[in-house]
Amino acid sequence: MRILDLITPKDLSRVAKLQLLARQVVEGLCSGRHRSPHKGFSVEFKEHRPYVRGDELRDIDWKVFAKSDRLYIREFEEDTNLRCTLVVDRSGSMRYGGDRSEGRSKYEYAQQLAASLAYLMLGQQDTVGLITFDDELREQLPPRSRPSHLQALLTTLALDGSKRETDLGGVFRKIASKLGRRGLVIIISDAMGDTSSISRSLAHIRNSKHEVLFFQIMDPDEVDFPFSGRIQFRDLERPDNEHTVEAVSIREAYLKRLREHEEKLRDACRTNKVDLIRLTTDRPFAEALHEYLALRRRLR
Repeated sequence: MRILDLITPKDLSRVAKLQLLARQVVEGLCSGRHRSPHKGFSVEFKEHRPYVRGDELRDIDWKVFAKSDRLYIREFEEDTNLRCTLVVDRSGSMRYGGDRSEGRSKYEYAQQLAASLAYLMLGQQDTVGLITFDDELREQLPPRSRPSHLQALLTTLALDGSKRETDLGGVFRKIASKLGRRGLVIIISDAMGDTSSISRSLAHIRNSKHEVLFFQIMDPDEVDFPFSGRIQFRDLERPDNEHTVEAVSIREAYLKRLREHEEKLRDACRTNKVDLIRLTTDRPFAEALHEYLALRRRLR
């Protein structure tokens, strides 16, 4: 049975919207660029460029040197640029969406960001896979590079989030064993978890020689806590846990805890050589993709 036979017309509508958004974002970002701006050292010759200090000697074209007495490097177009796995958090805390994000939840932002990344990378002949999680691994799609794989990725991304808690550290350790050969791992999560456990798990992934990019998704309300008056707060991962408090009385303590958490997360990523990109859900996707491309050029 085809995967599309298992979903409802409403689900298909979500997939179509994801694909349209991804195409618009990527085409706007890449307007005027070559089909693939990235070069590697594979099988199809691209061009020569002058040698610069630090280049590999084995890449020098010695035949050209013999004729011109100048050093040139042979550059080649890559067949497949890289193997990437998108790791998307669908736990209960990702369901929050405030007014400044036009009601868009963190999970919806993560879905759309992941769709845009998948569209971009498959268009560049990258190999892309997907893992979603809450307190356990959920949907898993192995990396593929064919264009038709986009439909399966978007169909999986369009699934609803959960109301379950998350265990980032435990989940990341399980993911590490499923990643296969060396590649790029892009984590999209609000990073609401124990930072010591996250750090140990990131080290496990990095020990397998994977490059890791961590997109931390936050709602603006979580960053500056704009609430006032008596407010009822409900735990999105444990609905029976709710409290009514005077917002002003807890604002300072909340922001202090957030700063401490963010610093520990930055330290965990810095220690494990993981690039951390914090995005708020009111930020345009194209800016996030610009950061991704800049980091990718640095990784290469």
